[in-house]
Amino acid sequence: MDHVEIARAESERGELVLRERRPGPDDPPGAPALELRANGVFVMDTVEVSTERALARAALDTVAEPRAVVVGGLGLGFTMHEVLADPRVEVCAVVEVEEALVGWMRDGTVPHGPGLLADGRVRVVVADIAVAVAEARPASYDLVLLDVDNGPGYLVHDANAALYEEPFLSDVGRVLRPGGALAVWSAAESSGLEAALGRVFDDVRAVPLEVRLQERDETYWLYVGGRGA
Repeated sequence: MDHVEIARAESERGELVLRERRPGPDDPPGAPALELRANGVFVMDTVEVSTERALARAALDTVAEPRAVVVGGLGLGFTMHEVLADPRVEVCAVVEVEEALVGWMRDGTVPHGPGLLADGRVRVVVADIAVAVAEARPASYDLVLLDVDNGPGYLVHDANAALYEEPFLSDVGRVLRPGGALAVWSAAESSGLEAALGRVFDDVRAVPLEVRLQERDETYWLYVGGRGA
């Protein structure tokens, strides 16, 4: 498999690289795949998107009327895509801290990006999710999906640890409407996250999600904190 760099950016958080994986002469034929890396660490690709889609579907199921949704983390757009597939969603605000990534989605460097961002329900906010939530109006959203890491044990940036602690979780609770929920994706069980959610929200659930990845079964977790109706 050949790896070709197609875009690179530097920010105060470090290096962001978008690569294309192309089948080599000894590989089985197949379409090129995009791969996103932050500071050399694999973040996601366009081949295995089951987890992003499972996150969105499971999170949407926790709210009766997810009319206004926040997705924390744009990535390559697959969580957002699944949110937009739900006809109940009227607004999807996507908060992404890396301006370069938003640009790659908008200008077609990520080929499926312009089509996704053309949806009239999408609002893209280039900001740290903690800042965006702190500045949002109270009771303005029905659902917040946090998809910036693979959970508190697998941080893309060390500063993201604060997103799994009470001050930020309380800020999210403030912007949720009655009956709304925060859904946090995690690649592993996290009793610390569950306990922190329990100190902020009325209803807390740890939902195991079975996902098939590369011919193997994996169990991921969705941690949900809900506001009373």
